[in-house]
Amino acid sequence: MLKNGILNPAINSLLSRIRHTNTLVLADRGFPYWPQIETIDISLVDDIPRVLDVLKAVQANFLIGKIVMAEEFRKVNTPETVRGFELCIGNIETIFEPHVQFKERVPRAIGLIRTGDTIQYANIIVESA
Repeated sequence: MLKNGILNPAINSLLSRIRHTNTLVLADRGFPYWPQIETIDISLVDDIPRVLDVLKAVQANFLIGKIVMAEEFRKVNTPETVRGFELCIGNIETIFEPHVQFKERVPRAIGLIRTGDTIQYANIIVESA
């Protein structure tokens, strides 16, 4: 039995299949569904869990080379919210692009983890190093 780290077996399985330069989407509660990619829905209620909760858990055992986010995220959210993401992301290269362009990347991901996050445009594409 696992005693620490990510306890969810579906997430563990998904993470173990991501290789060099493969991507994983961490999405908010309203993010569209793509039937062609594996989706693990861990939303419970509004804001539980949040995208940053999942990102922090993933970072513990996953080498992140790059992050992609929608440029709209910085435009519609408070400076405090933006700063919270920046602190969690740290020095990882982050690309901001239009949300429409962001969504074009999604079908190439290995999988998607849907959270209960209600922060607008809180979606992140994580690329393994």
